[in-house]
Amino acid sequence: MEPLLSLKHLKKYYATQKAVDDISFDIQKGSIFGLLGPNGAGKTTLLRMITGIFYPDAGEIVLDGKPFSPSEDIQKIGYMPEERGLYKKMKIGEQAIYLAQLKGLSKQEATEKIKYWFQKFEMESWWNKKVEDLSKGMSQKLQFVITVLHEPKLIILDEPFSGLDPLNANLIKDEIYALAKRGSTIIFSTHRMEQVEEICDHIVLVNLGKKILDGTVSDIKQQFKENIFTIQTEEGALLNDNEIFSVIKIQGGKTLVKINDGFSSNDVLTYLIKDKVNIVGYNELLPSLNEIFIKLVEDTHANARAFQNI
Repeated sequence: MEPLLSLKHLKKYYATQKAVDDISFDIQKGSIFGLLGPNGAGKTTLLRMITGIFYPDAGEIVLDGKPFSPSEDIQKIGYMPEERGLYKKMKIGEQAIYLAQLKGLSKQEATEKIKYWFQKFEMESWWNKKVEDLSKGMSQKLQFVITVLHEPKLIILDEPFSGLDPLNANLIKDEIYALAKRGSTIIFSTHRMEQVEEICDHIVLVNLGKKILDGTVSDIKQQFKENIFTIQTEEGALLNDNEIFSVIKIQGGKTLVKINDGFSSNDVLTYLIKDKVNIVGYNELLPSLNEIFIKLVEDTHANARAFQNI
């Protein structure tokens, strides 16, 4: 399948910093794609190049099979930045119509779509309110509606759940799934790894301007697994270190073990059965994205410091 968006050897340098240093990746049509990285990693610069706010110093952006042209393609993109860009003194209904018209909708089309979304999100009574009168969560819902109402092919959401209570966060999450199902491609950028783990199909992690990880969530977790398993035994039978596995921790009838090199999970089961241990539960413990994120970012910074000291 041809990707909706391809970044090819993108570079963006500032006077004292390589903000984006030769980054390439593809985003497939209809996917929910996580763009991750710590503060200062290069995420915002990447997003600004994808939206045409910045031009790359080198490299190419291909959108929907053609070289990206900001002036021609901007209507294909919906961008919800972390720093919200709403006019505080303007009435909400008028503002939504105005911004929708900038994306190519007629006033009638814009009004119909806004009324649909306002009803869906229980925002009808907000029409004549000003943005400055809204809470952060209410502003977030408004910004989301403005981002998606022109039905863009590419939707970029930077920290979309910030300020939302659990009920409204689930509402936005359901709409993200629905938009992807209808064919929109979504770039999701956040510091909340548990949200990425739940929502995204594929992720890229950047740090110090470089791509350091690229893959599906499931493949990445398999890549970084450490052969750690939880074993729950009947009546909390105690397990001890042996040639096949080492005991890490025992808690509440569950034993956390690490399989030694040269052995497999089947060897563990065979050993326990021979030892007449009654097994109630046996599960592999995969690392969380948060654990992988922290490890890789720390390793990258350590390697960068070591290189500077050479």
